[in-house]
Amino acid sequence: MSKPPGEDRTLRALGLAGVPREEPLLYPGAWPRESGLLDGDRLLPLDRAVYEEDGRVPVLAIGSNASPAQLRHKMAEFGIDAPIPMVRSRVTGLDIGVSAHVSRMGYVSASPVGAPGTVRELFVLWLDAEQLAVIDASEGVPMAGGNFDRVWLPAPDVRVEPGGGSVLRGAYAYVNRHGVLHDGTGAPRRHPGAQRPLITELLHGSARLRALFGATPEEFCARARADRRLCDRGTRLFAEEERVTASGLERYVDSGPEDPFAGGRTPSADPTAPMP
Repeated sequence: MSKPPGEDRTLRALGLAGVPREEPLLYPGAWPRESGLLDGDRLLPLDRAVYEEDGRVPVLAIGSNASPAQLRHKMAEFGIDAPIPMVRSRVTGLDIGVSAHVSRMGYVSASPVGAPGTVRELFVLWLDAEQLAVIDASEGVPMAGGNFDRVWLPAPDVRVEPGGGSVLRGAYAYVNRHGVLHDGTGAPRRHPGAQRPLITELLHGSARLRALFGATPEEFCARARADRRLCDRGTRLFAEEERVTASGLERYVDSGPEDPFAGGRTPSADPTAPMP
C-alpha cells in the first residue's frame, strides 16, 4: 500500500515512535488512535479488518504489543520486516491487569484478566508464522522460565468485534504464568496504562520492594533493567507479600486448538531473546 500524497505516516510524525524496551517508563508505549498496517517505520491505512484468509492468526495486544514502535523493535531483532495489520477492535470479557512479575525490560507489564461483561477497545494483531514466533519468544512462551503462556480465548467467552459487523471465532492472548496483582480486595487490579503511577504505588506499599529497587520509578527501572536475578527476586516478593491473584484465564492454558504454525520458523530458540 503506497503512502498517501502529502501525508507523513511515519511513527515519529504520528507520535508513536517511543520504544518501551529502550525507555521503560514509556510502557506500554503509544497506541494508535485507529487501525493501521505497520509497514516498516510507517503506519498505513487498512482496507479490511479480518486477515484469516491470508493465513494469519489474530492475537490480542494487551500491553506494549499494541505499540507500533515496540512491535517494530521486536521484529527487527530477528530481521523480520513483513507488514503487520493492527485492527482496533471491541472486546467483551477481558480487562487489562498488572502482571505479577518484574520485567527484565525494566517495567511492570500488563496481562489480560477475565472480566465478564467488561468492554475494552483493544488491538488485534494479524500475525503470520514468523511474526507469531517472534512475539512468542518475546513473551517467553517456549521457555521453561518464561513469563507468559499463549492461550486461545474462544467466542463467546471473549467476544472480539473487529468492525464491519464481524465477530471472530476467538483470538490468542498471552496469560501471565505468575498470575496478576490484586487491588487489595482480592480482585485483579487494573493496569493504569502508565508506569510512573503504577511503580510509585507499588513502591509506596512495600518497604522490601523499595530496598530492592529504590524509592522512585526511575531507580526501579534502572535497577530492574537486564538484572535477571533482581527481577526474579522482585517477582517472588510479590507472591511472598500476598499481592498475587489468578487472572481467571488459567483454564485456557493447553485447552485451545493445535499450534496454527507447527513446524514453522522458531526464532524463540535463541536463548538470548529478551522477555518482558
